[in-house]
Amino acid sequence: MSQTEVAGTVLRPGSIVLTGEDASSLAQVLGSPEPGHALHPLFAFIGAQRGIGVSVAELCAAVGFDVEDGPLLGSLQIEWHRDLKAGTEYAVEGEITSLLHKHGRSGAIDIFDFQERLLDDGGVAATVDVTFVLPRPAGAEGGNHDGTAAR
Repeated sequence: MSQTEVAGTVLRPGSIVLTGEDASSLAQVLGSPEPGHALHPLFAFIGAQRGIGVSVAELCAAVGFDVEDGPLLGSLQIEWHRDLKAGTEYAVEGEITSLLHKHGRSGAIDIFDFQERLLDDGGVAATVDVTFVLPRPAGAEGGNHDGTAAR
């Protein structure tokens, strides 16, 4: 599957309401104080992943990867446009932005990028750019594996 086949693919939208209980649970895990007015910034990623209308397995399947083969979180970039608040319903939308086939030291990999956005009544509240590294078994479909995109 080539980048030109998947780049721009719109992900099924969804929605999420992040709760005060969610915020308290994360505060306990992080050993941080109970949240005040705004949710912890990590909730941009948590909300996007939980709220988008596709599972990680479905997202990986969209680029021909079996989630059982173990996608890796390669990078994460979050842009906050305003604080996220408990009890607010956020629409979540996104799209696949790129798929690059490469050959790394440990074999063939795909670099899979997608973007998700959390929106409230005021527009985009947070933008989340995610990169998954998808290890490809030897001989697996997924491109040229010589550093160039399949065509």
